Amino acid sequence: MSLTGFASPWWFLLLLAVAAVAVGYVLSQRARRKRTMRFANLELLEKVAPKSQGWVRHVPAILIVLSLLVLTVALAGPTAEQKVPRNRATVMLVIDTSLSMEATDVAPTRLKAAQESARSFAQNMTPGVNLGLISFAGTATVLVAPTTDRGGVVKAIDNLKLAQSTATGEGIFAALQSIESFSAIVGGAEGPPPARIVLMSDGKQTVPDDLYAPRGGYTAAQAAKQAQVPISSISFGTTHGSVDIDGKPQDVKVDDESLEEIARLSGGDFYKAASADELKRVYDDLGEQIGYELKDADASKPWVIIGTLVLMIGAAASLFLGQRLP
Repeated sequence: MSLTGFASPWWFLLLLAVAAVAVGYVLSQRARRKRTMRFANLELLEKVAPKSQGWVRHVPAILIVLSLLVLTVALAGPTAEQKVPRNRATVMLVIDTSLSMEATDVAPTRLKAAQESARSFAQNMTPGVNLGLISFAGTATVLVAPTTDRGGVVKAIDNLKLAQSTATGEGIFAALQSIESFSAIVGGAEGPPPARIVLMSDGKQTVPDDLYAPRGGYTAAQAAKQAQVPISSISFGTTHGSVDIDGKPQDVKVDDESLEEIARLSGGDFYKAASADELKRVYDDLGEQIGYELKDADASKPWVIIGTLVLMIGAAASLFLGQRLP
Protein backbone atom coordinates (compact mmCIF):
# COMPACT_ATOMS: atom_id res chain seq x y z
CA MET A 1 0.00 0.00 0.00
CA SER A 2 1.90 2.99 -1.33
CA LEU A 3 1.66 6.63 -0.28
CA THR A 4 4.62 7.88 -2.34
CA GLY A 5 2.74 9.44 -5.26
CA PHE A 6 -0.75 10.05 -6.61
CA ALA A 7 -2.12 10.28 -10.13
CA SER A 8 -5.15 12.44 -9.18
CA PRO A 9 -4.39 14.13 -5.84
CA TRP A 10 -7.30 16.57 -6.25
CA TRP A 11 -9.59 13.75 -5.09
CA PHE A 12 -8.28 14.50 -1.59
CA LEU A 13 -10.74 17.41 -1.56
CA LEU A 14 -13.31 14.75 -0.67
CA LEU A 15 -11.64 14.57 2.73
CA LEU A 16 -13.53 17.79 3.52
CA ALA A 17 -16.79 15.90 2.97
CA VAL A 18 -15.55 13.01 5.12
CA ALA A 19 -14.64 15.46 7.87
CA ALA A 20 -18.11 17.02 7.55
CA VAL A 21 -19.67 13.57 7.98
CA ALA A 22 -17.62 12.94 11.12
CA VAL A 23 -18.46 16.35 12.60
CA GLY A 24 -22.13 15.90 11.72
CA TYR A 25 -22.20 12.56 13.51
CA VAL A 26 -20.67 14.06 16.67
CA LEU A 27 -23.09 17.00 16.64
CA SER A 28 -26.08 14.73 16.08
CA GLN A 29 -25.07 12.59 19.06
CA ARG A 30 -24.79 15.66 21.28
CA ALA A 31 -28.17 17.01 20.10
CA ARG A 32 -29.77 13.63 20.72
CA ARG A 33 -28.41 13.53 24.26
CA LYS A 34 -29.69 17.07 24.95
CA ARG A 35 -33.19 16.18 23.74
CA THR A 36 -33.20 13.11 25.95
CA MET A 37 -32.10 15.09 28.97
CA ARG A 38 -34.64 17.85 28.34
CA PHE A 39 -37.82 15.79 28.09
CA ALA A 40 -37.09 12.65 30.09
CA ASN A 41 -37.70 11.94 33.80
CA LEU A 42 -34.19 10.90 34.76
CA GLU A 43 -35.24 8.69 37.68
CA LEU A 44 -37.79 6.84 35.53
CA LEU A 45 -35.39 6.69 32.55
CA GLU A 46 -32.72 4.95 34.60
CA LYS A 47 -35.23 2.25 35.67
CA VAL A 48 -36.85 1.51 32.29
CA ALA A 49 -34.14 2.31 29.74
CA PRO A 50 -31.87 -0.52 28.57
CA LYS A 51 -28.27 -0.41 29.69
CA SER A 52 -26.19 1.91 27.52
CA GLN A 53 -23.71 0.31 25.12
CA GLY A 54 -21.20 3.04 25.91
CA TRP A 55 -18.48 3.72 23.33
CA VAL A 56 -19.25 0.46 21.47
CA ARG A 57 -22.28 2.10 19.82
CA HIS A 58 -19.91 4.45 17.99
CA VAL A 59 -17.88 1.63 16.39
CA PRO A 60 -20.03 1.37 13.21
CA ALA A 61 -19.76 5.11 12.56
CA ILE A 62 -15.99 5.06 13.17
CA LEU A 63 -15.56 2.16 10.74
CA ILE A 64 -17.66 3.84 8.06
CA VAL A 65 -15.72 7.11 8.35
CA LEU A 66 -12.46 5.14 8.23
CA SER A 67 -13.63 3.33 5.08
CA LEU A 68 -14.43 6.69 3.46
CA LEU A 69 -10.90 7.86 4.23
CA VAL A 70 -9.36 4.75 2.67
CA LEU A 71 -11.59 4.93 -0.42
CA THR A 72 -10.69 8.59 -0.88
CA VAL A 73 -7.01 7.61 -0.97
CA ALA A 74 -7.89 5.00 -3.60
CA LEU A 75 -9.67 7.63 -5.72
CA ALA A 76 -6.55 9.82 -5.57
CA GLY A 77 -4.74 7.08 -7.53
CA PRO A 78 -1.76 6.05 -5.41
CA THR A 79 1.20 4.86 -7.46
CA ALA A 80 4.17 2.66 -6.64
CA GLU A 81 7.39 1.75 -8.39
CA GLN A 82 6.82 -1.65 -9.97
CA LYS A 83 8.74 -3.93 -12.30
CA VAL A 84 6.89 -4.09 -15.62
CA PRO A 85 7.84 -5.88 -18.87
CA ARG A 86 9.33 -3.71 -21.60
CA ASN A 87 7.24 -3.44 -24.74
CA ARG A 88 10.02 -1.77 -26.77
CA ALA A 89 13.68 -2.75 -26.78
CA THR A 90 16.24 -4.27 -29.14
CA VAL A 91 18.91 -6.71 -27.97
CA MET A 92 21.64 -8.20 -30.14
CA LEU A 93 23.25 -11.32 -28.72
CA VAL A 94 26.81 -11.50 -30.10
CA ILE A 95 28.56 -14.83 -29.44
CA ASP A 96 32.20 -15.74 -30.07
CA THR A 97 32.46 -18.98 -32.07
CA SER A 98 36.25 -19.08 -32.48
CA LEU A 99 38.07 -22.40 -32.10
CA SER A 100 38.91 -21.60 -28.46
CA MET A 101 35.25 -22.24 -27.61
CA GLU A 102 36.01 -25.95 -28.02
CA ALA A 103 38.01 -25.92 -24.76
CA THR A 104 36.74 -28.33 -22.10
CA ASP A 105 37.70 -26.30 -19.02
CA VAL A 106 33.97 -25.56 -18.83
CA ALA A 107 32.07 -28.84 -19.16
CA PRO A 108 31.19 -30.25 -21.58
CA THR A 109 32.78 -27.52 -23.73
CA ARG A 110 32.71 -23.76 -23.61
CA LEU A 111 30.48 -23.67 -26.70
CA LYS A 112 27.97 -26.21 -25.39
CA ALA A 113 27.69 -24.39 -22.05
CA ALA A 114 27.32 -21.07 -23.85
CA GLN A 115 24.60 -22.46 -26.09
CA GLU A 116 22.60 -23.76 -23.16
CA SER A 117 22.75 -20.46 -21.28
CA ALA A 118 22.03 -18.38 -24.39
CA ARG A 119 19.06 -20.62 -25.21
CA SER A 120 17.62 -20.06 -21.74
CA PHE A 121 18.25 -16.32 -22.07
CA ALA A 122 16.33 -16.19 -25.36
CA GLN A 123 13.42 -18.30 -24.16
CA ASN A 124 12.94 -16.32 -20.95
CA MET A 125 13.32 -12.86 -22.47
CA THR A 126 10.26 -10.62 -22.15
CA PRO A 127 7.97 -11.18 -25.18
CA GLY A 128 8.01 -7.50 -26.16
CA VAL A 129 11.80 -7.36 -26.58
CA ASN A 130 13.22 -7.78 -30.11
CA LEU A 131 16.12 -10.23 -29.94
CA GLY A 132 18.72 -10.86 -32.64
CA LEU A 133 21.75 -13.16 -32.89
CA ILE A 134 25.23 -12.70 -34.37
CA SER A 135 28.11 -15.15 -34.34
CA PHE A 136 31.69 -14.12 -34.98
CA ALA A 137 35.05 -15.75 -35.46
CA GLY A 138 37.26 -14.42 -38.28
CA THR A 139 34.19 -12.61 -39.62
CA ALA A 140 30.74 -11.80 -38.24
CA THR A 141 27.48 -13.32 -39.43
CA VAL A 142 23.99 -12.03 -38.68
CA LEU A 143 22.13 -15.26 -38.00
CA VAL A 144 18.83 -13.70 -36.87
CA ALA A 145 17.70 -10.09 -37.29
CA PRO A 146 15.90 -8.53 -34.30
CA THR A 147 12.55 -10.25 -33.81
CA THR A 148 10.08 -11.22 -31.10
CA ASP A 149 10.00 -14.79 -32.51
CA ARG A 150 12.16 -16.75 -30.09
CA GLY A 151 11.98 -19.97 -32.09
CA GLY A 152 14.33 -18.77 -34.82
CA VAL A 153 16.84 -17.43 -32.29
CA VAL A 154 16.89 -20.67 -30.31
CA LYS A 155 17.34 -22.75 -33.48
CA ALA A 156 20.23 -20.55 -34.61
CA ILE A 157 21.88 -20.86 -31.18
CA ASP A 158 21.66 -24.65 -31.41
CA ASN A 159 23.36 -24.57 -34.84
CA LEU A 160 26.38 -22.41 -33.93
CA LYS A 161 29.57 -23.62 -35.65
CA LEU A 162 33.21 -23.02 -34.76
CA ALA A 163 35.68 -21.23 -37.04
CA GLN A 164 39.18 -19.76 -36.92
CA SER A 165 40.26 -16.36 -35.55
CA THR A 166 38.45 -13.80 -33.34
CA ALA A 167 37.19 -10.56 -34.87
CA THR A 168 35.49 -8.94 -31.89
CA GLY A 169 35.15 -5.57 -33.57
CA GLU A 170 33.37 -7.11 -36.57
CA GLY A 171 30.83 -8.71 -34.26
CA ILE A 172 30.06 -5.36 -32.59
CA PHE A 173 29.86 -3.45 -35.88
CA ALA A 174 27.49 -6.07 -37.30
CA ALA A 175 25.28 -5.71 -34.23
CA LEU A 176 25.22 -1.92 -34.57
CA GLN A 177 24.26 -2.20 -38.23
CA SER A 178 21.41 -4.59 -37.42
CA ILE A 179 20.14 -2.30 -34.67
CA GLU A 180 20.30 0.76 -36.95
CA SER A 181 18.42 -0.99 -39.75
CA PHE A 182 15.76 -2.32 -37.41
CA SER A 183 15.31 1.02 -35.63
CA ALA A 184 14.79 2.78 -38.96
CA ILE A 185 11.82 0.46 -39.59
CA VAL A 186 10.12 0.43 -36.20
CA GLY A 187 11.04 3.89 -34.92
CA GLY A 188 7.94 6.10 -34.68
CA ALA A 189 6.97 9.27 -32.90
CA GLU A 190 8.68 7.99 -29.76
CA GLY A 191 11.94 7.56 -31.63
CA PRO A 192 13.98 4.36 -31.97
CA PRO A 193 13.58 1.77 -29.23
CA PRO A 194 16.36 1.45 -26.64
CA ALA A 195 19.00 -1.05 -27.68
CA ARG A 196 21.80 -3.06 -26.12
CA ILE A 197 24.47 -5.49 -27.25
CA VAL A 198 25.26 -8.58 -25.18
CA LEU A 199 28.77 -9.68 -26.18
CA MET A 200 30.08 -13.06 -25.04
CA SER A 201 33.67 -14.00 -25.82
CA ASP A 202 36.37 -16.23 -24.37
CA GLY A 203 39.49 -15.04 -26.10
CA LYS A 204 41.61 -12.17 -27.26
CA GLN A 205 40.88 -10.40 -30.54
CA THR A 206 43.17 -11.65 -33.32
CA VAL A 207 41.65 -9.90 -36.38
CA PRO A 208 42.94 -7.22 -36.48
CA ASP A 209 45.73 -7.36 -33.90
CA ASP A 210 45.21 -3.74 -32.84
CA LEU A 211 42.03 -3.20 -30.81
CA TYR A 212 42.10 0.49 -31.84
CA ALA A 213 42.28 -0.35 -35.55
CA PRO A 214 39.37 0.95 -37.68
CA ARG A 215 37.58 -2.42 -37.31
CA GLY A 216 38.96 -3.26 -33.87
CA GLY A 217 37.02 -3.97 -30.70
CA TYR A 218 37.80 -0.68 -28.94
CA THR A 219 36.89 1.35 -32.03
CA ALA A 220 33.62 -0.55 -32.30
CA ALA A 221 32.91 0.08 -28.60
CA GLN A 222 33.42 3.82 -29.14
CA ALA A 223 30.99 3.68 -32.07
CA ALA A 224 28.47 1.93 -29.82
CA LYS A 225 28.88 4.74 -27.28
CA GLN A 226 28.12 7.34 -29.95
CA ALA A 227 25.06 5.35 -31.04
CA GLN A 228 23.92 5.14 -27.39
CA VAL A 229 24.01 1.36 -27.47
CA PRO A 230 25.77 0.06 -24.33
CA ILE A 231 27.58 -3.26 -24.51
CA SER A 232 27.23 -5.84 -21.76
CA SER A 233 30.39 -7.90 -22.23
CA ILE A 234 30.74 -11.38 -20.73
CA SER A 235 34.18 -12.92 -20.29
CA PHE A 236 33.54 -16.69 -20.42
CA GLY A 237 36.03 -19.41 -19.54
CA THR A 238 39.04 -19.93 -17.29
CA THR A 239 42.74 -19.08 -17.39
CA HIS A 240 43.77 -22.72 -17.87
CA GLY A 241 41.77 -23.65 -20.97
CA SER A 242 43.47 -25.25 -23.98
CA VAL A 243 42.51 -26.69 -27.36
CA ASP A 244 44.25 -28.84 -29.98
CA ILE A 245 44.87 -26.92 -33.19
CA ASP A 246 46.55 -28.91 -35.98
CA GLY A 247 47.50 -31.54 -33.40
CA LYS A 248 49.19 -29.07 -31.08
CA PRO A 249 47.82 -27.98 -27.69
CA GLN A 250 47.34 -24.23 -27.45
CA ASP A 251 46.46 -22.14 -24.40
CA VAL A 252 43.20 -20.23 -24.75
CA LYS A 253 42.78 -18.24 -21.54
CA VAL A 254 40.12 -15.58 -21.41
CA ASP A 255 40.99 -11.94 -22.03
CA ASP A 256 39.20 -10.12 -19.22
CA GLU A 257 41.06 -6.86 -19.76
CA SER A 258 39.93 -6.15 -23.31
CA LEU A 259 36.34 -7.23 -22.71
CA GLU A 260 36.13 -5.03 -19.62
CA GLU A 261 37.51 -2.09 -21.59
CA ILE A 262 34.98 -2.66 -24.39
CA ALA A 263 32.16 -2.47 -21.84
CA ARG A 264 33.63 0.69 -20.28
CA LEU A 265 34.15 2.48 -23.61
CA SER A 266 30.56 1.75 -24.65
CA GLY A 267 29.01 2.79 -21.33
CA GLY A 268 27.96 -0.77 -20.53
CA ASP A 269 28.80 -3.39 -17.91
CA PHE A 270 31.38 -6.16 -17.66
CA TYR A 271 30.67 -9.65 -16.33
CA LYS A 272 33.03 -12.54 -15.67
CA ALA A 273 31.83 -16.13 -15.84
CA ALA A 274 34.23 -18.99 -15.21
CA SER A 275 31.66 -21.79 -15.23
CA ALA A 276 28.36 -22.76 -16.79
CA ASP A 277 26.48 -21.89 -13.61
CA GLU A 278 28.08 -18.46 -13.42
CA LEU A 279 27.25 -17.79 -17.06
CA LYS A 280 23.63 -18.74 -16.47
CA ARG A 281 23.44 -16.33 -13.52
CA VAL A 282 24.89 -13.54 -15.67
CA TYR A 283 22.30 -14.15 -18.37
CA ASP A 284 19.53 -14.25 -15.78
CA ASP A 285 20.67 -10.88 -14.40
CA LEU A 286 20.82 -9.41 -17.89
CA GLY A 287 17.34 -10.71 -18.65
CA GLU A 288 16.00 -8.85 -15.63
CA GLN A 289 17.82 -5.65 -16.57
CA ILE A 290 16.88 -5.70 -20.24
CA GLY A 291 13.43 -7.27 -20.19
CA TYR A 292 11.93 -5.27 -17.35
CA GLU A 293 11.91 -1.66 -16.22
CA LEU A 294 10.77 0.18 -13.12
CA LYS A 295 7.76 2.42 -13.61
CA ASP A 296 5.28 4.21 -11.41
CA ALA A 297 2.21 1.99 -11.79
CA ASP A 298 -1.29 2.15 -10.30
CA ALA A 299 -1.39 0.86 -6.71
CA SER A 300 -4.98 1.70 -5.79
CA LYS A 301 -6.33 -1.85 -5.72
CA PRO A 302 -5.25 -2.66 -2.12
CA TRP A 303 -6.85 0.60 -0.93
CA VAL A 304 -10.12 -0.21 -2.72
CA ILE A 305 -10.20 -3.72 -1.24
CA ILE A 306 -9.49 -2.57 2.33
CA GLY A 307 -11.89 0.38 2.09
CA THR A 308 -14.70 -1.85 0.84
CA LEU A 309 -14.09 -4.47 3.53
CA VAL A 310 -14.05 -1.85 6.31
CA LEU A 311 -17.29 -0.36 4.94
CA MET A 312 -18.99 -3.77 4.92
CA ILE A 313 -17.81 -4.50 8.47
CA GLY A 314 -19.08 -1.10 9.61
CA ALA A 315 -22.50 -1.72 8.05
CA ALA A 316 -22.69 -5.20 9.60
CA ALA A 317 -21.68 -3.81 13.02
CA SER A 318 -24.38 -1.14 12.76
CA LEU A 319 -27.05 -3.73 12.05
CA PHE A 320 -25.81 -5.99 14.83
CA LEU A 321 -25.50 -3.29 17.50
CA GLY A 322 -28.31 -0.94 16.60
CA GLN A 323 -30.54 -3.02 14.31
CA ARG A 324 -30.25 -0.27 11.70
CA LEU A 325 -27.79 1.36 9.41
CA PRO A 326 -26.30 4.61 10.75
